[in-house]
Amino acid sequence: MPGDFSLPPGLRRRDVVVRDTVLHVAEIGDGPAVLLLHGWPEFWMTWLPLMNRLHGEFRLIAPDLRGFGDSAKSPAPRSDVGANSHADDIAALLEALGTGPVGVVGHDVGAYVAQGLARRHPQRVEKLLFFNCPTPSVGSAWVREGHVNEIWYQSFQQLPLAEQLIGSSREACALYLGHFLTHWCHRKDAFAPVFDRWVENFLKPGNLRGGFDWYRSQNAARIAAIDGHPTPSVPIHQPTRVHWGRHDPVLKAEWSAFLSYYFDDVEVTYCEDAGHFVHVEAPDEAAEVFADVFGD
Repeated sequence: MPGDFSLPPGLRRRDVVVRDTVLHVAEIGDGPAVLLLHGWPEFWMTWLPLMNRLHGEFRLIAPDLRGFGDSAKSPAPRSDVGANSHADDIAALLEALGTGPVGVVGHDVGAYVAQGLARRHPQRVEKLLFFNCPTPSVGSAWVREGHVNEIWYQSFQQLPLAEQLIGSSREACALYLGHFLTHWCHRKDAFAPVFDRWVENFLKPGNLRGGFDWYRSQNAARIAAIDGHPTPSVPIHQPTRVHWGRHDPVLKAEWSAFLSYYFDDVEVTYCEDAGHFVHVEAPDEAAEVFADVFGD
């Protein structure tokens, strides 16, 4: 069933000062608090299909990460905005919002951030849910069996010309985003209802840079992992569920085999009808998994 990207009644949006920046936050519902952390190329609106299905049961908190969406932008490219920096932002956000321990949902970039949050601020995280889940061990798999051709964008987006080229026109931005929002999907039309909003978002001043800064910040760790030397990490102890899109071409479902190296208590299930964006491609199934993890 297609995702519902309409704005649900009662949606609240505000800006919150955290550390040295300002994060935009969309929020709805009054139940148990669950934090939703988006990936790239995404922003808070990627969670609307789940918000529309679950806002009667949970307090859903969907921030734009630093540099994304309507959160504050850096005036120049940076290479120090990795998972730990974002995790510290999010911990400060939860403090400002006055929440206790929360459930955390992570996808793509947000999956790295959620892992950083669980390690650096474990008192903030009650349970974890990932829709597909990259780990340091994925790095060594990037270059096996020709898969390196799938991750060309991770190097390209670090070049100064990338932002200028993709942001040079609406057509250029649409062509670039459209590649990922179809190629990474099993259901190719998943983002069609909101594609124009995606293009408009990433054409806002600084919004391409925010995502590209992530790849600049990850580059050293990515190269080390490709070379077989992933960054050592502390195991995550919180109960964790991973629901992996079976047809994800960039984060392959078989890489779930790495999860037990990083999570002490992890359950893995698969979405047979989705690729990279499970929460958008199969929102009914994603909502059922969400309720199973965070419901009473």
